[in-house]
Amino acid sequence: MFVGERALGNAIWILKPERKLFANMYNGEPLDCVAGIINDMSADSKGGVYMTAGGIYYANPKGVIMGRFGTIGGNGIILSPDEKTLYVTGRLASAGGASGGRGGGGNNGGLVAYDVQPDGSLTNERRFAETCGDGSTIDAAGRIYCTGGRMPDPADPAKAIVGIGVVSPEGRILGVIPQPRGLISVAFGGPDKKTLFAVGIRDVQVMSIQMIAQGNKKRPK
Repeated sequence: MFVGERALGNAIWILKPERKLFANMYNGEPLDCVAGIINDMSADSKGGVYMTAGGIYYANPKGVIMGRFGTIGGNGIILSPDEKTLYVTGRLASAGGASGGRGGGGNNGGLVAYDVQPDGSLTNERRFAETCGDGSTIDAAGRIYCTGGRMPDPADPAKAIVGIGVVSPEGRILGVIPQPRGLISVAFGGPDKKTLFAVGIRDVQVMSIQMIAQGNKKRPK
């Protein structure tokens, strides 16, 4: 289990199987000096972890931080079930998004994909879907679920339906799960991973949605 420390002394800690500092330096400098505050993280089966911190970085299994990858600042981040693709909330500057982050790509308002290389580095930055805004997760079939999802209302295309966006592995917006309030994070859990947990922003609450879909259980060999 990885935990991101967001206070002064930006760092990644391991809580399980033993509690220890995993990474807090980047090219010999404290992480605070060269990156933003750690936002979201996604661990791989090799013992490394991807994070957004004003950019996209990877801490390899030895705790060495690599990157920055791509051009966007990034926000939500999740690996595909086969760990060959990394999805990050954000919008490429060329996609018409507002400029933001040190690389010029917006942090919100879309979903960007990358190809994962054997050493954990990322290539082939590309626009994946025009939805998503913050935290994200993935199910066993490779569908991405993200907060800040939106799509045109079929009954009135001039209006938008806002909620938890659901995106196919091909980048097609499948739909939006209605939400009672603004959400910032989602994750599958429960004994069978068929419960989608969501975190509400402001007066923080954790809500649960029973799903037919199942969260990703398997790890690549």
